[in-house]
Amino acid sequence: MKTGDVLPPLEIPITRTLIVAGAIASRDYQDVHHDPELARQKGSPDIFMNILTTNGLVGRYITDHFGPRTVLTKVAIRLGAPNYPGDTMVLTGTVEALEGATATVRIVGTNRIGHHVTGTVTFSLKDAEGTPNEHTRA
Repeated sequence: MKTGDVLPPLEIPITRTLIVAGAIASRDYQDVHHDPELARQKGSPDIFMNILTTNGLVGRYITDHFGPRTVLTKVAIRLGAPNYPGDTMVLTGTVEALEGATATVRIVGTNRIGHHVTGTVTFSLKDAEGTPNEHTRA
């Protein structure tokens, strides 16, 4: 891995079930994440994904790519365009910094409206004994 490396994109279909299940799993019971009629009454065309679900999907993107010994140390994201049912979010990443066994990847997640999520994920790569390993390759 080196600075500037581009991770392969990950396409995530945004289903009604994913949105509701993510809200329930993160104990976010706001009606805009599970009740289409109440979401419309509040000005949204439909229910939309919460930030905690997005945060989990961003973490999954990194750990799926770099493997099970990846330890996330900082996830700093900002939401933009909502993820609605029927969207597909495409996550992309670029290695922004490397220092020993620690790396930072810039993340962008887009949907049909625009950028849903932007930010960075900092993580370390550990060897089988749990020791930081700057030679671990993705």
